[in-house]
Amino acid sequence: MGDVVSTHLDEGRRQHIAERTGKVLGEFCRCYKEQFGVALFNSVRYEIEGNGGPQAQLLHRKVPLEDHVIYSGNLFHYIEENKKWRNRFCVVPHNYGLVLYENKLAYERDLPPRVLINSAGYKILTSVDQYLELVNSSLPGVTPKLGQTPIFKCPTDFPLILWHPYARHYYFCVMTGKEQEKWRAVFQDCVRHCNNGISEHSKVEAPAFTDAVRMYRQSKEQYGTWDMLCGNETQVLSNLVMEELLPELRNAIGPRLKGKAQERQRTWIQISDAVYRMVYEQTNAQYDAAMAKCEQERPQMESSIRTDMDQIITSKEHLASKIRAFVLPKAEVCVRNHVQPYISSILEALMTPTSQGFAEVREVFFKEVTDMNMNIVNEGGLEKLVEYMEKLSHLAFHPVKMQSCYEKMEQLKLEGLQQRFDVTSTSVFKQRAQIHMRQQMDDAVHTFETLLHQELGKLQGKDDLCKSIQRILERVLKKYDYDSSTVRKKFFREALLQITIPFLLKKLAPTCKGELAKYQELIFEDFASFILVENTYEEVVLQSVMKDIMQAVKEAAVQRKHNLYRDSVVMHNSDPNLHLLCESIPIDWGDEQSAQPEAEPHGDRRRRAKQVVSVIQDDEGVLPYAVGAEALLQPGSPQPPELEEPPPDGVEEIRKVLAKESHGGAGEVEERLRNGTDAKQESGATEEVVVAASVPEDVPPQGPASDGDRVHRATAASPAPAAEVVSGAGDAAAASVVPGAEVPSGVEEQPAAPASPVPGADIPSGASVQHTMPASPKTRADAPPEAKLPHGAPASLGTQASPVPKAKTPSPSTGSVCHQPSDKETGEEVPVTPPQPPSTTESGEGVQTEF
Repeated sequence: MGDVVSTHLDEGRRQHIAERTGKVLGEFCRCYKEQFGVALFNSVRYEIEGNGGPQAQLLHRKVPLEDHVIYSGNLFHYIEENKKWRNRFCVVPHNYGLVLYENKLAYERDLPPRVLINSAGYKILTSVDQYLELVNSSLPGVTPKLGQTPIFKCPTDFPLILWHPYARHYYFCVMTGKEQEKWRAVFQDCVRHCNNGISEHSKVEAPAFTDAVRMYRQSKEQYGTWDMLCGNETQVLSNLVMEELLPELRNAIGPRLKGKAQERQRTWIQISDAVYRMVYEQTNAQYDAAMAKCEQERPQMESSIRTDMDQIITSKEHLASKIRAFVLPKAEVCVRNHVQPYISSILEALMTPTSQGFAEVREVFFKEVTDMNMNIVNEGGLEKLVEYMEKLSHLAFHPVKMQSCYEKMEQLKLEGLQQRFDVTSTSVFKQRAQIHMRQQMDDAVHTFETLLHQELGKLQGKDDLCKSIQRILERVLKKYDYDSSTVRKKFFREALLQITIPFLLKKLAPTCKGELAKYQELIFEDFASFILVENTYEEVVLQSVMKDIMQAVKEAAVQRKHNLYRDSVVMHNSDPNLHLLCESIPIDWGDEQSAQPEAEPHGDRRRRAKQVVSVIQDDEGVLPYAVGAEALLQPGSPQPPELEEPPPDGVEEIRKVLAKESHGGAGEVEERLRNGTDAKQESGATEEVVVAASVPEDVPPQGPASDGDRVHRATAASPAPAAEVVSGAGDAAAASVVPGAEVPSGVEEQPAAPASPVPGADIPSGASVQHTMPASPKTRADAPPEAKLPHGAPASLGTQASPVPKAKTPSPSTGSVCHQPSDKETGEEVPVTPPQPPSTTESGEGVQTEF
């Protein structure tokens, strides 16, 4: 732990921390035991009465990321113990933990990782100034003077910092802004997933836990949303303890810290992290004991509920009627004066970014499927289908491609409403909506691949395949429109309740809460475990505002402003045979590609595990510090060769390498790129290829495409989901490709980013390809089915162009149909990380636990 930390956390201080933690957890466990009985009763009642909502039209995947890796790549990691920057190979497995290895070879050899990070509760910062501002606010009265050395020096202008209010901070950096944006998207996806750590599949434990947290905080006069309700149950409880404990420790220890301002800040971060670990360990043990006790009593409680269900319901209704007579008049006045005038404003603020995000999900899904369809036409039909479907099947978990959808939700602002209703932050609503977006995308993709897989045996050729893909796409989009409308309306209602109910409870507490004790005598003793006065009181308050909320959402749907279906539009069993398919064996497109897979060693399986996102590196070349590591991966070498130069560690060394790299010749850069690419291909990793472009065989190699190149596409309008589509419409509007045609020199080609070279492919300079791609259908269409839709609307898509090995680039001929490869990244096989503990972090050159 270190001498400095041990000095401030002596035995007496540790004992005080353990006592305060035990006291908070004791009060919480009492709340949890009460809420467990209520949640169990509600679960059994729902099971018997079965009052479900509208049936979902899309299929739901049970295990979406089994045996897959989200991402892997290199980046610099700052080691606080020795104040050195180390090059690490980072892997993001299917559970969204951040796992850092010494290098890629260590990962492939299944060596223990250096660092394991659970990112729940963290914030991703891309500026040192943002980080220093948060650090300064965490220890009031300690502000470094201008010109003093900061807590750490970043050797590049592209840092990535993981900040937590209680736990340890992590410092990373990369070489380019493009890498920084992609890593940031990956890290944010990890935080978003880990924050949602309480399983929604648990119908008893999850609601009992969240209600117990809310009741405990309300007993401390803390109403409204809570930003630190993130992570698993132990992490949430640790945050709950630290929320009360940390201010005491700051006041007691802060004035005793010595040294310069930066040293005091660094010491305080270490102390806070050490206390958080102590609290986490104690919380984990105490919460597990409370859970085990409740589970032990569960069978007897459930038997009593099923036996006395009618009597329990009657008793609860009698109690509710008495509380309603006392509370409802006061609640209705409060709603009318303080809530009702603002419901429409809150709803509008929520609806605009949310609807834009779901519309972007629809657009991304449409574009990916349409691009796949065009690629299949050009590249061999059924033979290429399996390859593209393997990538498409995990589109929802591609953090870079989904980033445009998530960014729409970042626009959410409640302005003055935030202070009026005691909403500390909108991050709770942003992350919840983003999780809904990812789920809807995965449901749409899973439904599409299920329907397509069913059709494969009936198809005769390439033309039938393309028509079937287009027909299934339109069918899935209609289902998506209905399901996304249902999900958004439910999200709006829940968000409005989450904003207004704590406000009403706080307003009514002085006049109503003190009178609730007298209603306890109305509950039979045998039913006291399943009926609570406090919960019944909250249900009455909820009923007072629920009517206004339902009316506001209904009016928004009638306006059709945000593409919401009316409540009267209900699709019951519109496709009854579809839901029977979800019970079949899950589709594995990798197995489809190899009908008889051969047995392979564990190490090979680890290297060939499917990866959702290709290796994220700058397309201009491999990083200088990664060249030596890539050389280690060349097959056939009996022992790993020694590096000619050790990887740079300190700030000055890294800057020198960067300076040498920037002054190096163009030939050296090209050679590094070619070597790095070959090494990655041989080791199982691949560069991200977004657009696959054909290249003539007789064109001499010209090196990677320049930044000034562009690829222009002609976009044709596509029918709206509500309109009928005439079979074959749009075929005549596109231009065709004539195999073997020469590409004239000097024609402009414009990718938005540098191209990723593919081994064995020659890249022409200045080659141009014209694409014709239908645009996504509008989410609403007022045109009649007979209306003709225009084609050929020009649009420029910013994508990366990447050559395909041994392919010829044809030129478009007049009057023929043109299909070109489009946005697709290469599939990569990388190692699967072994199951990891809750999390560990690095201490010097060892391993330590992180939560």
